Amino acid sequence: MTEPQKTEGVGEAFTPGEPIDIFLLARLGFTFIFVVITALVAEPYLASLTWALVLAVVFIRPHRWFETFLGPNSAAAISVAVVALIIVAPLLFIGQRLIQEALAGVDYVQRAIGDGKWTTFLDAHPWLSWLGAQIDVPTIAARGGEFVTNVGASLLKQSTGQIITMVLAFYMLFFFLRDRNAALDALVRVSPFSRIETGKIIVRVRDTIYATIYGTLAVAVLQGTLGGVAFWWLGFPSPALWAVVMTVISIIPVLGSFVIWIPATIYLAVEDRWADAIALGLWGGVVISTADNVMRPMFVGETLRLHTAPAFVAMLGGLQLFGPPGLILGPIAFTTTTLMLGFWRRRADPDLQPK
Repeated sequence: MTEPQKTEGVGEAFTPGEPIDIFLLARLGFTFIFVVITALVAEPYLASLTWALVLAVVFIRPHRWFETFLGPNSAAAISVAVVALIIVAPLLFIGQRLIQEALAGVDYVQRAIGDGKWTTFLDAHPWLSWLGAQIDVPTIAARGGEFVTNVGASLLKQSTGQIITMVLAFYMLFFFLRDRNAALDALVRVSPFSRIETGKIIVRVRDTIYATIYGTLAVAVLQGTLGGVAFWWLGFPSPALWAVVMTVISIIPVLGSFVIWIPATIYLAVEDRWADAIALGLWGGVVISTADNVMRPMFVGETLRLHTAPAFVAMLGGLQLFGPPGLILGPIAFTTTTLMLGFWRRRADPDLQPK
């Protein structure tokens, strides 16, 4: 009579026909409860943890160079300072530039309406005369100025929360860099998978972060270049500067280059440059937007050997579920889930075990 075959899995072996171990179920239940509690406690800081992890992965090589000359604490402190300078300085420059241009745009519209330029514009285009009769332009302009002011105040309020998130991210980055070896060892010890499998998961997460970040940077540079070429062709001042601005804005998940080219299109229309306005609108809506919505998933999916459609769903679904950190967490969830399912498949079928 053959001995009952044991099913290999995580934790204690289970033999078919044996009574269920109540204490094992209790331990699993308590463990699950406290894992959920821990996740809920950490959830408010998910964004900071995500960006700290991303920055630690991206800047680990320069940090290792600092460690060759300095101690762990000094190297981590200098690395955090360098990363903060690289990230914060461009954001401050771009933010200041956008605020200046927004205020200048509102002032331009109000002055144009006050000087009667809107009436002259309608008189020059009789086919738009019905628009002047239907719309109280001065009132709309005044309300538009109030709207821009309110949006600016709202963005300022939200930026306070983002500043806190970034400060916490830099604080956690210090420990991620300094204590990374101890953290990885602890992760291997508590992982329900084997040491080799856990190592593969860590490598997959690292590769996903690399692919997402460098794919995002590549698409941002492409969008900025396309926008800069359009601005140069249409005779806008400082097209190279606007190319840089659109590149940086394209990196931010909640924004995009449309923040620049849509107002520019409206400006060209108001200036009676209809052909240029239509050309810029089509260029921005078709070419530049396509670079973001199509090329980004293609870059990320090709690097991760993931089809473009799942990569697209992972990024957009991650953004919807987690907010800006979802741009990273979505692809990580997809790729690690695929890897872990492969682990379980090999456990269930011995023929799939590597020879």
